[in-house]
Amino acid sequence: MGNIWLDMTGKIIIVTGGSMGIGQHIVEDLLTAGATVVIADKSKNDDLASKENVFHFTCDISKKTEVYSLIEETVKKFGKIDGLVNNAAVHGPRLLVDYYNNDPEREASEKDFDFMTSVNLKGAFFCSQAAARIMIGQKSGVIVNISSEAGNEGSLGQSIYSATKGALNAFTLSWAKELGRFNIRVVGVAPGINEPTPMGNAEHVAEFAYARGVKASDVSPDYQKTLPLGRVGKLDEIADLVTYLLSDRSSYITGTIINITGGKSRG
Repeated sequence: MGNIWLDMTGKIIIVTGGSMGIGQHIVEDLLTAGATVVIADKSKNDDLASKENVFHFTCDISKKTEVYSLIEETVKKFGKIDGLVNNAAVHGPRLLVDYYNNDPEREASEKDFDFMTSVNLKGAFFCSQAAARIMIGQKSGVIVNISSEAGNEGSLGQSIYSATKGALNAFTLSWAKELGRFNIRVVGVAPGINEPTPMGNAEHVAEFAYARGVKASDVSPDYQKTLPLGRVGKLDEIADLVTYLLSDRSSYITGTIINITGGKSRG
């Protein structure tokens, strides 16, 4: 039974990177609310794709031709696009300069820069531009950009990733100003530390620790002390916010970045 208050019945929503992680939870939440979801992802989640009202399109969002095929096929099949969630993103901990051991492998490279900007920024640009053409004709639509606290605060060892999210925030604010006259809303969502935490991945812990100049065994943040709510976020909590923003219940929210971080901030 769907979420009656956030009734998304009949809504056609595209979610990039919807096969896993936050994207998967967003897809599942939208389905619960009654929406029909188009997953745009390079990999396919067979369990998710087999569900009713889910359609998978294999798509590399950094390729303009593939994105435009995605939008064309979606409109051909459903006749409209009510929402787009720019969720797909990539990251990799790297220092600007490895001042510890002067190891080039630990430093951000041109390859890292091109990879992260092509997916996190250019991909979101391609998807939004193609979807906005359809939404302008409809005089309606919502674009939700999944940003990050790192886009507002920066992140030690993740400067390129942080920069792409900061730029995505600027896209969000600018597109909201451009598209508002067509009854199109554009909103950003900026998560903080969520389950599963980075601490569950040994390789990530090692890179995380190196960037901060500590041993991997010393990386065990006490979230009770560092987060006002005393815990990390749940992916379902992010999904709930995204579904709300895509729904008609948030019809006057646009041109803003909403932090969902449990109160975490520099203060």
